[in-house]
Amino acid sequence: MSAGFGTTTTRSYMPGLFEALANRPKKEPKKFYITVDGEEHEVTLEKKKWAQQHGEDNLIIKDDEIVLRPKPRPKTQYSTLVESDKGYVFHDDDIHWPKSIQEGGVTWQIESE
Repeated sequence: MSAGFGTTTTRSYMPGLFEALANRPKKEPKKFYITVDGEEHEVTLEKKKWAQQHGEDNLIIKDDEIVLRPKPRPKTQYSTLVESDKGYVFHDDDIHWPKSIQEGGVTWQIESE
């Protein structure tokens, strides 16, 4: 449009633009992959984010499902006082003050979990 002259001009910059846009191929949805136990698996975006949060090294496949690897239980050993034939006798039942070793006392024994 010309300003102030009362004439109208039309221009066609790109003929066939809308037809080209209508005929373009549809875009495929993005695919997400994670590696579990050396194999790639296709997953959703939410599962990919979950795997990144927990780390792909901490994942395993159980019953055709990707789950977290169970945490190893520590093999802690605890020593406890156990009554025995011959053992310690404590002053005022305080374990930090052994009084003597005699019959019917207690000893420290290691129990495994």
